[in-house]
Amino acid sequence: MYDEPSVVTALMKFKEIDKFSAAAWEHRGLIPSDIDVCNRLQEAFNDCADNLAAAIRQGAKKTQLKKLLTEGLKKINRADYDTEEREFICYYFIELSSVLSIDLRDTINSWLYGSFLAVVIKAAAFFKGADRVIETLHQQCTDCGIQLETLILRKEKGIPDSVWTIIQCNSCNGYNLLSIGPNIKKLRFGNYQSIEELLKTDYTEEQAKTRLEQIRYFRGQRK
Repeated sequence: MYDEPSVVTALMKFKEIDKFSAAAWEHRGLIPSDIDVCNRLQEAFNDCADNLAAAIRQGAKKTQLKKLLTEGLKKINRADYDTEEREFICYYFIELSSVLSIDLRDTINSWLYGSFLAVVIKAAAFFKGADRVIETLHQQCTDCGIQLETLILRKEKGIPDSVWTIIQCNSCNGYNLLSIGPNIKKLRFGNYQSIEELLKTDYTEEQAKTRLEQIRYFRGQRK
């Protein structure tokens, strides 16, 4: 079951983001697309978020929400966009699927690369066993509500939980404090980036939170 208020709130915050602003493109190292393209995509994503929120309020199951997400993606004509625009579109569908804890990777790969190449990519990922994701940890961004994902690739007993990590959400650029727990040998960041690591031998949780607030303050994200 979904925590309806928090998920709907996250979807509404997603709507508020100017997803295709000049700053958003520049953050990805890209030249902004035409304003008409940006407005059309902004409207498409906001409509999708509204549809998902309405469905959740009506008690929709995860399979129904996945269908809505898939329909939202398929409404966007892949041929109308260049490579960078397509990748940006997929990025935001990954964000939406993360909010809902839905795995939409196969659908996104099929839309982005075509069905045949998507199958090849999936097969290659399967045989590359060392990099297979065995678990995904979720933590809600305190700013936009997106589910921040940590992909666990390998575990080993006896590895301590030794660091606090200050991370930055890729969606809203908000800063959060992360602790992944023990026994994690190999991981990959999902939809966030690491900003600073603090050893737990040097920082209590309260001290780590203080450092987080310092970073927010000095980087202009004051609460």
